[in-house]
Amino acid sequence: MATVSQSNRIQNACLMILAVVAVGFVLFWFRAVLIPFVLAVFVAYGLAPFIEIQNRNFRVPRPLAVLVTLVVGTLLLGLVGALVSSSIQQLADNTDAYQRQLELMIDRIEEAPLVAKFAPDLVKNFDLNAILPTDQLQRMLVRTTSAILDLVSNGLIVLIFLFFLLAGQSAVQSQGVRLDVETRIRRYIVVQTVISAATGIAVGVVLAALGVPLAMVFGLFAFLLNFIPSIGSIIATLLPVPVVLVSPEISPFVAILAIGVPAAIQFLVGNVLSPKILGDSLELHPVTILLALMVWGSIWGIVGMLLATPITAVMKMLMERLEMTRPLARLMAGHFEPALTVES
Repeated sequence: MATVSQSNRIQNACLMILAVVAVGFVLFWFRAVLIPFVLAVFVAYGLAPFIEIQNRNFRVPRPLAVLVTLVVGTLLLGLVGALVSSSIQQLADNTDAYQRQLELMIDRIEEAPLVAKFAPDLVKNFDLNAILPTDQLQRMLVRTTSAILDLVSNGLIVLIFLFFLLAGQSAVQSQGVRLDVETRIRRYIVVQTVISAATGIAVGVVLAALGVPLAMVFGLFAFLLNFIPSIGSIIATLLPVPVVLVSPEISPFVAILAIGVPAAIQFLVGNVLSPKILGDSLELHPVTILLALMVWGSIWGIVGMLLATPITAVMKMLMERLEMTRPLARLMAGHFEPALTVES
């Protein structure tokens, strides 16, 4: 009997592995449809409290509350698209100024005493066109603009999905596993959105006060990337660095502030504020979150990294309900204890 039981466990494990691989391929091949749908599901969780506030506190009929929420969301999406498009145009218009600033930086490096003494030919051999080729930069800007238009288009698809999800929501209170999932995910989305918005506003205001070009865009990126644990804050901190370094109107002291102050904000939010407010509500080990970022990022790209944490949390909560997958759920939470039993 022990041999048969062990064989069944091996078969179940193999079937589970094959199922995971098959699901991974399905998620990858149908990402064009699944990404807007999953985004709409999580956005619906985040917007549900606002609809309930309109419905209960202001006696707004639910269909009208849904319509008002979608209209506001559409306006915000259009505002974001216009902001990013205008910023890219500004970047394209200032390409020549950035190239001249790079030339000045190279001249300063060449005149530095240490470089002149130990590596006098190092800077002279630099090909500035290889560092910042104008034609390639223009093509990059065109590709970036196209990517933004695709993002706005996906945003419209998300809004369509969102409309039907919100319109079809029932006023009946969820129960059991669904209630647990909805409560945790809704709390995570709402709190993380508020924290990310505060971070983005703080970064954008600081960069704008220091006169950094594209300050509001970098604040927007800080807001979006803050949804990606650990990695997102690092990327958001490094994004303004090239623009800060090549902007001719920014002095070295201001450049240090423009890099250091946002880094301090990201560190404070990521290591002090977020853990204190969110706590361990999702009950995921940091290694689990890092692996989730890698897996979902390889399947769905940047959107997968944005959704990796809540999706993994939902998977863990569902696996806790099944006896066969419960040890894996405990492992994801960092509480796995191997069952060492000795039969007497």
